[in-house]
Amino acid sequence: MSRSIPFLTVPEKLDGSMPGDMGFDPMGLSDIQTDLNYARWSELKHGRICMLAVVGMVWQEYGPHLPGDAYATRDPWEAISSVGFASNIQTLLAIGVVELANWNKYYGDGTPGDIGWDGGQLKNMDSAAVKKRMESEVVHCRLAMIAFIGATHQTFLLHKGLLDFSF
Repeated sequence: MSRSIPFLTVPEKLDGSMPGDMGFDPMGLSDIQTDLNYARWSELKHGRICMLAVVGMVWQEYGPHLPGDAYATRDPWEAISSVGFASNIQTLLAIGVVELANWNKYYGDGTPGDIGWDGGQLKNMDSAAVKKRMESEVVHCRLAMIAFIGATHQTFLLHKGLLDFSF
């Protein structure tokens, strides 16, 4: 049975060997996915992006901005169009460089999410501590993806700031 929801059965491929594997797959996506390492890479990548995006959305609304009219907007979605074409292309090119540098790692036998930017923090840890850190990252990535969806809906539907709790 699943650790996340006790009455669900665990799919075959979710054997608990990957960090963050709670046996939760109600849609059966693990049955159609041929390589779960690739799926984990995708989950970690999107989760890391959402962590940065949520912090960026809060910063855009409440933090200090660069000088100039292009950077003055407080709406995180309006900011994309206000900075202009060149700034957006620069951002997309930087993302593309990171993606191309890690292209072969997605399909290899390496550890999902390991792009070599650990800063030496995992070197002095035993395997149990490393597994706990990896599991924490997966859980935080999942929470960040939910937070990003919530922040996006609040911005689009309610037209309020992310930290505006008034009714």
